[in-house]
Amino acid sequence: MSLLDAPIWNDAGTWIVLGVSLLFIVVGIAMHRIIMKVVRAPAPESKE
Repeated sequence: MSLLDAPIWNDAGTWIVLGVSLLFIVVGIAMHRIIMKVVRAPAPESKE
């Protein structure tokens, strides 16, 4: 039996866990890009 034939791939829980993990990775990358864009932006002019 190879790894691809293992019964774990037929379990719905496996696909749910993989989907949630992928979602967290995508959201983390998106948040990192947004935060870095805000941090690198020039400081706003003060009105004093």
